[in-house]
Amino acid sequence: MLEIKDLTIQYGSAAPAVAHFNLSMQPGEILAIVGESGSGKTSVIRAVMGLLPHSGFAARGDILFEGRSILSLNEEELRILCGTQISMIFQDSGMMINPIRRIGPQYVEYIRMHEASTKKQAYGKAVHMLGQMRLPDSDNIMESYPFQLSGGMRQRVGIAMAMTFQPKLLLADEPTSALDVTTQAQIVRQMMELRQRYHTSIILVTHNLGVAAYMADRILVMKNGLIVDEGTREQILRRPQDEYTKGLLAAVPVLEGEMYVS
Repeated sequence: MLEIKDLTIQYGSAAPAVAHFNLSMQPGEILAIVGESGSGKTSVIRAVMGLLPHSGFAARGDILFEGRSILSLNEEELRILCGTQISMIFQDSGMMINPIRRIGPQYVEYIRMHEASTKKQAYGKAVHMLGQMRLPDSDNIMESYPFQLSGGMRQRVGIAMAMTFQPKLLLADEPTSALDVTTQAQIVRQMMELRQRYHTSIILVTHNLGVAAYMADRILVMKNGLIVDEGTREQILRRPQDEYTKGLLAAVPVLEGEMYVS
């Protein structure tokens, strides 16, 4: 479904932020990309979404979605693809929502931008998706401003919007890092339900090895823009190959001899 071939990403004339990145992904698969801040994780998924900052560009390589090169799409083609077949959840979904507009008008506008529907139909679809994310009193959420919602509620709104058109690929950029532990667990479970319900493929970017170990079928470990380790969850947790991966695992808390990542 998704294939990234020898991708190198640069920002301006600086040294590559990501170099020689390769990835092949199947429908319904969950892949976690882990590594420290600045390792290039977010740059990879932003490139897939066509959302690299102004100075960022793919210096070499290609990104193929169902055999079609994303890097060759024009602005209109990319707009149609993103939000329908590929969607993204940000670290704090509240940051992508206009803080001076209510949730409802923004959500309705988003739906009508991607499909021919009346305001009433779009409103109904939005309320239904908010309900799917287990947000109580969806009509009240639609009438709320972002600052009136908790971090967990804003994140659920972001996930609801991202899943409105049942995309084939969901890109999640640190979707739980700004949340408390209890809310993190709820969001993780709901993302797992999305895979179960819609057969959605997910690329999860995180520095939390515990979240990656719980959710992912495969894990990629990045450092300084390079993939230093990759394998199934079991291979990475039990038989890591790179010293950096071993160091990450060594930093995981151990209680009574049990490593708490899985």
